[in-house]
Amino acid sequence: MEYTRLGASGIKVSRICLGTMTFGREADEQTSFEIMDRYVELGGNLIDTADIYTAGASERVVGRWLAQRGCRKDVVLTTKVQGPTGSGPNDSGLSRLHIMQAVEASLERLQTDVIDLYQIHRWDPHTPPEETLGALSDLVHQGKVRYVGCSNLKAWQLAKYLRIAESQGLARFVSLQPVCNALNRSAELELLPLCADEGLGVINYNPLAAGMLTGKYRRGAAMPTGARLEAFKQYYERYYTEEALDLVEAFLQAAQARGVTPAQLAVAWVLGDPRITCPIIGARNLEQFNDTVQGASLALTPEERDEIPAIASGAWVGHDPVYGTR
Repeated sequence: MEYTRLGASGIKVSRICLGTMTFGREADEQTSFEIMDRYVELGGNLIDTADIYTAGASERVVGRWLAQRGCRKDVVLTTKVQGPTGSGPNDSGLSRLHIMQAVEASLERLQTDVIDLYQIHRWDPHTPPEETLGALSDLVHQGKVRYVGCSNLKAWQLAKYLRIAESQGLARFVSLQPVCNALNRSAELELLPLCADEGLGVINYNPLAAGMLTGKYRRGAAMPTGARLEAFKQYYERYYTEEALDLVEAFLQAAQARGVTPAQLAVAWVLGDPRITCPIIGARNLEQFNDTVQGASLALTPEERDEIPAIASGAWVGHDPVYGTR
């Protein structure tokens, strides 16, 4: 596993980030432990979760694994805040109240004293950015959080946070999590150039386009039972289009011609963009993980990458190109 700096920060992370959205849902605890064991065995050190994944179960699984394996110092641990964690009026959003309550709950579930990278999950139109950044800065000063980052922001939203942090001396984001893959290149329009210019790391999600690029969904074939596009309407609307199905067929042929699996090619394609720090890969089982993670070893030259079937630069299929839900 190769390592690189996370943006302009001093922290070094593996070129593959392990996503845990499936933990406690599609992947039971034993399977989740097997996936994390394999990930660190390969040298991976960046584990990403969120307080809303499976209603907190993902954080609990990761926390129990960290405690049982005793490897906390070897892991760069990330989680997120913003989504609803209860039914109360203050159980969501990016207010100081919710952030302070949410971080304590995450620390308890993760069985740790500090979160290495604490990320806002998405924009909160009801809370001033100054309030959010002030709360995050306090967490850094209290030693409960080491770095702060963000996910699912549009370019103007990210730029606003960065300018406020700079002008008021508040904690500055070191990274962004946007959606980015061969079927959705909307981040290339403004987000990736902004991150490169401002020195933010990019930890992109959906490198496999919710499974579309693996060939799981084919024209005329029944939707696989329990598949991501069946379970999550937003993923179906985001990716399942005639244009996407055409691209997928060509993508599968490109993978076959290179003697690699489609999942491996999808990861390699993302890593071929020098602005990407690391893609997030998740899995339902160890077999899936062992397949996808090999994409990190498949280096594509710029010329080879340009030959891979993908949507036009800056374009996307479906709906909801940037401000995703995950």
